[in-house]
Amino acid sequence: MNIPEQYQIKNTVNQNTYLVGGKLKSWTGTTSEVYSTISSTEDYKPTLLGTIPTLGEGEALEALDAAVLAYNKGQGLWPTMKVVDRIACMEKFVTQMKTKRKEVVKLLMWEIGKNLPDSEKEFDRTVEYIYDTIEDYKQMDRNSAKFEKNSGVNAHIRRGPLGVVLCLGPYNYPLNETFALLIPALIMGNTAVFKPAKFGVLLLSPLLEAFQNSFPKGVVNIIYGRGRTVATPIMRDGRVDVLALIGNSKSANALQNEHPKSNRLRMVLGLEAKNPAIVLKDADLDLAISECIAGTTSFNGQRCTALKVLYVHEAIVDEFNKRFSEKVDALKFANPWEDGAKLTPLPEPDKPAYIQELIDDAKEKGAKIINTKGGNTTENYIFPAVLYPVTKDMRVYEEEQFGPVIPIIPFSDIDEPLDDMAASNYGQQVSLFGKDVNTLAPLIDTLVNLVCRVNLNSSCQRGPDVYPFTGRKDSAVATLSVHDALRSFSIRTFVASKDNAYNNAILEELLECRASNFVRTDYIL
Repeated sequence: MNIPEQYQIKNTVNQNTYLVGGKLKSWTGTTSEVYSTISSTEDYKPTLLGTIPTLGEGEALEALDAAVLAYNKGQGLWPTMKVVDRIACMEKFVTQMKTKRKEVVKLLMWEIGKNLPDSEKEFDRTVEYIYDTIEDYKQMDRNSAKFEKNSGVNAHIRRGPLGVVLCLGPYNYPLNETFALLIPALIMGNTAVFKPAKFGVLLLSPLLEAFQNSFPKGVVNIIYGRGRTVATPIMRDGRVDVLALIGNSKSANALQNEHPKSNRLRMVLGLEAKNPAIVLKDADLDLAISECIAGTTSFNGQRCTALKVLYVHEAIVDEFNKRFSEKVDALKFANPWEDGAKLTPLPEPDKPAYIQELIDDAKEKGAKIINTKGGNTTENYIFPAVLYPVTKDMRVYEEEQFGPVIPIIPFSDIDEPLDDMAASNYGQQVSLFGKDVNTLAPLIDTLVNLVCRVNLNSSCQRGPDVYPFTGRKDSAVATLSVHDALRSFSIRTFVASKDNAYNNAILEELLECRASNFVRTDYIL
């Protein structure tokens, strides 16, 4: 197989350390092999990328101890540090992170099959996210550098950390979405235990030293292992204050239920979605098809923001299906580094079989594969199957497929997709295609009450990161824009004093002597 030299796996990454209490601890116990479904040879064979420690409950609780000690009941160096000093630590980290771009991008391609442009975009977007977070935090601090007075009470109001965060990221954006949790949690003064996802785990290896030497000991603790083995005992211990997770609601619910103090636990969750597209009869078909291709097939549909069901008005559905199917079949399947690769190997070895189950179930219940290549299977891929007509009794209607299968449902009355959305367990986003404002206006007014983002004539997406990213029902808890994430990982806290000469003299002295990192009116430029 002709793999460009710069993308070849010449040496495996044998990660034999984990970060706890500011130390990269050596691990000599059991390890887990990390394979890519991409083959390095002409005869198909998964590629061994490296190994990671298989840590147990003891190591997990050791990491929790380190995070708890670093927070130290709110007295730790990190939660009491000046904002400007926490920012300096974050700037040191991102400066070092940027030097590891090539290594991380290469591992993104091999570990999860993300194509080269999207892997580079994920890295660059994450760096940009960190800088945007720093700037937003500075502005938040500037806005807080004052006293308010109301009803004879002076108040100095800021946002303070919540405590210890357990951070669990997803495999589909193992850098960007993980850091969208971890970075705001840290910069607000929380300490964290972080476990990478099952896939996309080795790409954290080049960044371990940067975490170690950029933050005080115990602020960031990075562990490896099965979630059931390491995350469950951490939650059961009861000292975690925030569960930050992007992934599956079943996992989130199971972990949440392990915590013995439910009122103590805050949650920041990005979960499943079944985002629909609604294509009205007056839609620009060229535009709708182009956007629906992007929405359903980008990264093989392995995104919570992917379009996972298409509702197409019956007046145009035949034309839509014909042209859409041709466009799907024209997509290039190739290894991630190849030019023009739109479809790439699936990172989960069992995903093709699962997608085939959905296809078989739909066919048994009356749907047909309407594109020529649909369902064609190789050792590490199953070509996107466009299924039509899909009905509510099919698994592909109910389940979040998170992979290359595209269900299409015809409709004649707009209440059909609206009723389905209202009955759904999910409520993240919708794509709406049409142009008549008298039709669009009432639709938009309804849709904003069913989901949290209505994309007009465009596919669903997360970005730009300054916009709110959240969902209703089982799709999310809390909001993850740059600004909102800082709020999600903090709480308003303030110092209040009655407005009299005695108290005012104390406040003035506090400000003059600068002994407090909380009570201050310094302005960060």
